[in-house]
Amino acid sequence: MAQLLLPLWSNGGERFSKALFEQVREELVKQFGGLTAYTRTPASGVWQEKDGGTVHDEIIVYEVMVENLDENWWNSYRKKLEKRFSQDELVIRAQEIRIL
Repeated sequence: MAQLLLPLWSNGGERFSKALFEQVREELVKQFGGLTAYTRTPASGVWQEKDGGTVHDEIIVYEVMVENLDENWWNSYRKKLEKRFSQDELVIRAQEIRIL
């Protein structure tokens, strides 16, 4: 399983358009045949930067089931999304699961 953590707000404090998230959704469905989107209640994160400042962020999570993890594809896609969302770094994480 792969999870994409996508920010709702730009670094400048502007909310990203719904169309931007729809584009990602369409790309993932086309590539993997489906996805689960956790969009109703955004996750809220907070962390401290090296200078001691505190950063707050709200994210939504897109999740896709993948049989084989193509790390090169995901790395390339992450870089595209970082440009689209104007982020220094986006998190895409992979998790091994067992179907019970």
